[in-house]
Amino acid sequence: MLRRYHPLDLYVTLVVATGAACAVLVLGTGYETLDQLLDPELALFALCALAGELVPLKVHTRGSEGEVTTSTCFALALMLAGGPAVAMAGLLAASILADTLNGKPIKKIAFNAAQYSVSVAAASALLTFTDVPESGTLPFGPEDLVPILGVAGSFFVVNSALVSTVVALAQGVIKLGRYLANDLFFQASTAGLLLGLSPVVVLAAEFSLPALLLLLLPFLAVHRGGRAAIAKEHQSLHDALTGLPNRTLFRDRIEQAITAGRRSDVASAVMLIDLDHFKEINDTLGHHAGDRLLEEVAHRLQASLGENDTVARLGGDEFGVLLPSLRRPGDANVVARQLLAGLREPFSIEGLTLEVDASIGMACHPAHGTGVETLIQRADIAMYSAKEGGGGHAMFEPRLDRFSPRRLSLAGGLRQAIQNGEITLFFQPKAELDTGTVIGVEALARWEHPRLGLVGPTEFVPIAEQTGLIGPLTSYVLDAALRQVREWKDDGRELSVAVNLSARSFLDAQLAIEIPRLLSKHNVEARLLELEITESMLMLDPGRAQAVLERLSRIGLTLSVDDFGTGYSSLANLKRLPVDVIKIDKSFVMDMAIDASDDAIVRSTIDLAHNLGLRVVAEGVESRQSWTRLIELGCDLAQGFYVSRPLPAPDLGRLLRERAAAEAEQAVEAMLGTPPALRVIGAS
Repeated sequence: MLRRYHPLDLYVTLVVATGAACAVLVLGTGYETLDQLLDPELALFALCALAGELVPLKVHTRGSEGEVTTSTCFALALMLAGGPAVAMAGLLAASILADTLNGKPIKKIAFNAAQYSVSVAAASALLTFTDVPESGTLPFGPEDLVPILGVAGSFFVVNSALVSTVVALAQGVIKLGRYLANDLFFQASTAGLLLGLSPVVVLAAEFSLPALLLLLLPFLAVHRGGRAAIAKEHQSLHDALTGLPNRTLFRDRIEQAITAGRRSDVASAVMLIDLDHFKEINDTLGHHAGDRLLEEVAHRLQASLGENDTVARLGGDEFGVLLPSLRRPGDANVVARQLLAGLREPFSIEGLTLEVDASIGMACHPAHGTGVETLIQRADIAMYSAKEGGGGHAMFEPRLDRFSPRRLSLAGGLRQAIQNGEITLFFQPKAELDTGTVIGVEALARWEHPRLGLVGPTEFVPIAEQTGLIGPLTSYVLDAALRQVREWKDDGRELSVAVNLSARSFLDAQLAIEIPRLLSKHNVEARLLELEITESMLMLDPGRAQAVLERLSRIGLTLSVDDFGTGYSSLANLKRLPVDVIKIDKSFVMDMAIDASDDAIVRSTIDLAHNLGLRVVAEGVESRQSWTRLIELGCDLAQGFYVSRPLPAPDLGRLLRERAAAEAEQAVEAMLGTPPALRVIGAS
């Protein structure tokens, strides 16, 4: 039976064999010129090539890590000044010596030398067809610059293509042409620019060897620019705290694994890992200790995985693992047990011994899905199953989520729904209790799905958070809400609008930039926009929450705390935060007429809030009895079905016009003793 070789091994063998043949050919035909390496000028070029190999630029791309060297500039200078054989000998010696000193394996040393050999041979072959003068005289004149740059270009393209191909094969990239084009563009900003300096290097050395020092500045500029570009690329794809790949790079590598799996019928697995009770550790010991713990967790996960596996930090205490090559899907369970065993070993953080557990959910390709989003969603479903069951890890099964087809359908269509305007807003009025006048509304998003009908935010907002679409969704809702405020104001009706923020949107630094832009776009005063934040969001990271609230408050917005009373905060904690409004959760308001405890909670909250200078909105007002009692307690505003159900903008407009038409008559009735609440009765 014939042995099956991996394409990567075949490619490396072919390049090494071709490189060896090119070296023999070029050195064999030009060996008599090698003594030129003893000339001070060429010897200096060779030493510079060695230095470039010894101090490369580290490159972190989407798929792997690599290097960009500056040695090729001096290799081309050697070719222009001394001929192909001199360039071949100088560059091969520099490459082999540097790789040996850096402790690289024999296979890498051979490949690196071979790809340089092929590149030099290609450039020297093109050089023979030009009119560039041979070495020994003044190397060239202005008319030779174009052909010389052509020679440099051939060296660059061949060299980059050889290296990019081996990296692409190692990653299992199928669309090789697109990968090579992208990598060629990236390499052009460093190695390509340095190759273009080769003629300048030769001319400077011909004029005076010390003149080469003048080229240090452009070399440093290109080198520094390359480092900056590489650092920016790395930061965009990696987590700042742990240095692990982030969600973007994780998704990219899953896509690569899926593509490779289609070709080779190899299974892969996606794991989502959530640390249990991390919030308690964070709250008790502080965020510095929490960060240290996350760094240690990242280190242990990496240590438990193979060289080709990926571990990523997806945010907070959530990590992702990709196993790109499995003999069978069941092997993922073995890896999950290894990861859990590593995490369950005690951690030593700032002198304290901490024990950590985790929950792992898994989904395999192709058994559980053939798309990135599908695999992540199903791994997430399995993770919550593992957390609820207490088993530590779980593999996805269809029975785990009765609504998975619906969830996957929503996840797949949400981006397009935002772009196509399928997200619409309903508005629920808020009325003053002492007058019954509607002074504002709360904007509530609904998805008018073409197949599933009207979908509520409780379904699609969590999906938006998981898929990274919460930012675009929040911007869309804010834009639509402010547009409606502008329309009402143009019709002579001034209403404020309140928009709920998710935790991720609230902590997004872009929010303080986006809101002023939208206010200016629609010419709406900041005081007419209210942002609602739940108290659990405020207490999750009080210091950061305070900084965000102060930044938003400076814009002139109204800030309110939603669902107050259901979390762990208190009015004493809130007094230091720049909030304007407290919204009492409906769970207390709805039963206050029959439950003395709820009535006492509502009364105490109103009194304390007023003492702190805060306005109070009661949610869930569904009866005249509740309305009347809230008036007695001095509450400021009411929201609920007794005022009105959430309505589309046109329906709400008609409701408000009806109320305005009856205003004079109701005012008379109010003077005669009829409760002001009658102004909103019947709106439901």
